[in-house]
Amino acid sequence: MIERDDMTFPHEEYVRRIEELRQRIQERHLDAVVISDPENIMYLTDYQTTGYSFFQALVVPLEKEPFMITRALEESNVIARTWVEVTRPYPDTGDAIQMLVDALREFGLANKRIGYERNSYFFPAYHQDVIHTSLKDGKLLDCFGVVEEGRVCKSRVEIEIMKRAAVATEAGMVAGIDACHAGATENEVGAAISAAMFRAGGEFPSVMPYVTSGPRTMIGHATWEGRVIQPDEHVFLEVGGCYRRYHTAMMRTVMLGNMPDSMYQAQETMKKALDAVHNIVQPGMTVSDVDNLVRNIISDNTVGARLITRSGYSIGIAFPPSWDEGYIVSLKQGDGTVLKEGMTFHLIPWMWGVDGDKTCGISDTIHVTEDGCESFFSLDRDFTVKPEETHKNAAIDLGTARSKKGAKSKSSTAENDKEVASKSDATA
Repeated sequence: MIERDDMTFPHEEYVRRIEELRQRIQERHLDAVVISDPENIMYLTDYQTTGYSFFQALVVPLEKEPFMITRALEESNVIARTWVEVTRPYPDTGDAIQMLVDALREFGLANKRIGYERNSYFFPAYHQDVIHTSLKDGKLLDCFGVVEEGRVCKSRVEIEIMKRAAVATEAGMVAGIDACHAGATENEVGAAISAAMFRAGGEFPSVMPYVTSGPRTMIGHATWEGRVIQPDEHVFLEVGGCYRRYHTAMMRTVMLGNMPDSMYQAQETMKKALDAVHNIVQPGMTVSDVDNLVRNIISDNTVGARLITRSGYSIGIAFPPSWDEGYIVSLKQGDGTVLKEGMTFHLIPWMWGVDGDKTCGISDTIHVTEDGCESFFSLDRDFTVKPEETHKNAAIDLGTARSKKGAKSKSSTAENDKEVASKSDATA
């Protein structure tokens, strides 16, 4: 391993991660693992690229030096970002899987017990078929989870990086809330969130912010599509800030006009659920315990809302298409996974279908501590209410408003031109 001081974490953090991985490799009676999941590769080496749609893999033998298979262009990321010394790049006209097979043979692993991530998005079935037909002398075994076992509990330095991500999350949310007005488009709110996140030091998140208003809040995972926000509507916002690929996320709700009783009840119910988590959750509980705690509170409502999803999920390193680590562990019923110090979760006690036609949310990202849990955020949880944005203002058609604004601007310009011309004539 190359020892360097310009990586996301200190050198000893990566040494620890590799050593612990090798312990798990040995426990599984493997001689090496082929890691193709982008998040897992980054966790182990600090390697990242947006070009992960091309096949890439980190091979970690039980004893010998790890090496990487990458597209030739991406080798520059190995050199610039990581501790990895050995690479085997392939050209765009080459065969990535054949390069992997050749490298396994070169380093004496072709006849060994090799683990590979069978569930990886970026190691498709036809690539796996080639490996199986090419390495007939070896034994190929699924090693899903061998890296994730290390990722699920964040170290002290990882928690500090997530706090940097939380700064971007909060900055984006504050800007988004401020941008919510009758007559604005969802796109404009999304733009305000994104700009604020990036100005606060955030990097591109695995999912851009979710911004929906009025009836569109009932559409799962919808985001801005140019809709003009109307008076007396609510706006649902979900923002995931990112720093060095680590994420934190939060939901908030904005009321344009006075808040109906049903939405107030929804607000108080979600706050009650989050308060219960912060008062009760600690190491030793199961994720099912936490889900039941949240679900029972959210389900006990009189406004017709439901919690139709899991109540939270692990969050940390992520590349598109998602910012969550829910495939590692989620807060859901029947799961006996035990909470441990360092686990990080996005808690989502949101309420779908208030009054049958509104979805709202207040969420939190927490890390489990030695004897409880803590939030990454300090932003107020209450809905932001803007009573001035009521039905007293007529519903606004943004296109018409902008046309009038443009016409007025042209008229003002013409009058100014006449005034200038008049002054010029008088001077002459």
